[in-house]
Amino acid sequence: MNDFPARAVVDLGAVRGNVRALAAHAPTAQVMAVVKADAYGHGLVPAALAAVEGGATWLGTAQIPEALHLRRVGVTGVRILAWLYAPGAPLREAVEADLDLSVASRWALHDVVAAAREAGRTARVHLKVDTGLGRNGLVPAELPDVLAAALAAEAEGVLRVVGLWSHLAFADDPGHPVVRRQAAVFAQSVAAVEAAGARLEVRHLANSAATLTAPDLHWDLVRPGVAVYGLSPVPQVGGPERYGLVPAMTLEAQLATVKPVPAGSGVSYGHEYVVPHDTVLGVVPLGYADGIPRHASGTADRWGGPLQVGGRRLGIAGRVCMDQVVVDLGPGAAEVAGDRVVLWGDGRDGGPTAQDWAEAAGTISYEIVTRLGARVPRDYVDTERGDLSVTALTTVVGGAA
Repeated sequence: MNDFPARAVVDLGAVRGNVRALAAHAPTAQVMAVVKADAYGHGLVPAALAAVEGGATWLGTAQIPEALHLRRVGVTGVRILAWLYAPGAPLREAVEADLDLSVASRWALHDVVAAAREAGRTARVHLKVDTGLGRNGLVPAELPDVLAAALAAEAEGVLRVVGLWSHLAFADDPGHPVVRRQAAVFAQSVAAVEAAGARLEVRHLANSAATLTAPDLHWDLVRPGVAVYGLSPVPQVGGPERYGLVPAMTLEAQLATVKPVPAGSGVSYGHEYVVPHDTVLGVVPLGYADGIPRHASGTADRWGGPLQVGGRRLGIAGRVCMDQVVVDLGPGAAEVAGDRVVLWGDGRDGGPTAQDWAEAAGTISYEIVTRLGARVPRDYVDTERGDLSVTALTTVVGGAA
């Protein structure tokens, strides 16, 4: 293990295989692998490269700096869309870096046009329409005027309207009527934009959940995010194995302390867990500063977030602390300091998964992996090719450092 007594092991072979599986679910569409938020905590550059190797022809980031970083380290030959920015964003640099940019407001179109003029090259834009999520995007009533301005800029050679897109509010509930309402608004918007003269390359609506459950919403391009990393966006419908996905991240740590304590001993802040009999406690050196959710604390009535120690499924005893959690190893436990603890992984050996942690903390698996702290090292393996370091992998793929 590293100097830090815990690590996240990321299987790039799983990322690659997950993209292939997602492409098989959407055979008529291109695949955009969403790598925002440091690839959902898995590592931006290694995950992006593995996704491209798996067949992704697009990459997606929320923030422009994420996309610029991919270009700077040599990720070329693939389209990258960035969609969330505020006034003052580095739009000229984005245009010069050959990024695709979302336009979700009047001011954004104005600023992208200005940036393209400064850069002396044509910007590629995707107009985003708010079909009912109530978040970013042009409301349908705004679309005609913004489109007209965009097409005027296109006639000038300043930009190209290459895409129209939207995002779903209830894709993780496939039968929800809002999904169909949004789909209808999107189809109407596509028709109106194309009737006005836009020559769209891609029309895209489907996130991970819609990629897996709504083939009629695939259009030209699907945008899976969490599914790229092997997590099911619809756990109530089926786990990752149902869709041919494999969780890519295993979070593991070493026991820092192992000690016997007598019955009645309180554990962690507030003594919300009191050992019912003589037992052995173990300290795991990960806490909420590392992204372990405090809502996964254990109490006298139930264990908290699940842990696997020595092949046994246990759980957090007492409150999650900033840097550590405690596990009740049981009477006569044989574990010693340095032994391996798995917090989450692919679950194929019966161990805990990110979804198990999501349920323990009352959240979603997206948050579990994405909030993993920066001080936890990411180590990379490749189950398809044998172990490769990040440097070796990027050299193989295309010279990125």
